[in-house]
Amino acid sequence: MTTAEEHLRRADPVLAAIMDEVVAGGEAPTLAAGHPEMPLDHYGVLVRAIAGQNISNIAARAIYRKLTERYDGRLPTPEEVLAENPDELRTAAGLSHAKTASLRSLAEHIRSGAVDLDRLHELPDAAVITQLTAVKGIGGWTADLFLIFHLHRPDVLPVGDLELRKVVERRYKLAKPPTPAEFERIGQPWRPHRTLACRYLWRLRELV
Repeated sequence: MTTAEEHLRRADPVLAAIMDEVVAGGEAPTLAAGHPEMPLDHYGVLVRAIAGQNISNIAARAIYRKLTERYDGRLPTPEEVLAENPDELRTAAGLSHAKTASLRSLAEHIRSGAVDLDRLHELPDAAVITQLTAVKGIGGWTADLFLIFHLHRPDVLPVGDLELRKVVERRYKLAKPPTPAEFERIGQPWRPHRTLACRYLWRLRELV
């Protein structure tokens, strides 16, 4: 058992029971595991995240594939995105108007240096969130998942994740899903290992 797991078990008996259930049902989660469908570079992860917003994984994969096919198997650079006719790019990749605007906004922020791809992994969590959420269409939830699954930061609580809050509702015997503020309060004892706690909650959701 890791030090983080020991801390979580001591800090929260409800979470400790969840952890036991997850371990009994299969392999325990780790901080190092990334999302299997995400690219490995910062830019690719952000483009994939934009492509996948509010649609199924199947549809997101199709959009990402069409986008790379348009550029001979690679993603367009930020400069290429901005040089494209937005309507042509949207039609070719199957993007919505909102996703097209978001991709262009990301490209603009990268080109201007407002999103510093070379240093994102060096920045503290709050600074990463500030840079990413300045991009049109990237909200706090997407930024949190970037921190968790791509940068593997240890103490992130994605309070905007409704599925996590539904798990908390059931296991903490609440009348309804906690608000983001209530989820923040429930997760306080998990500090500084809130990411691992959330990974256990996500894994539990997969088991039930």
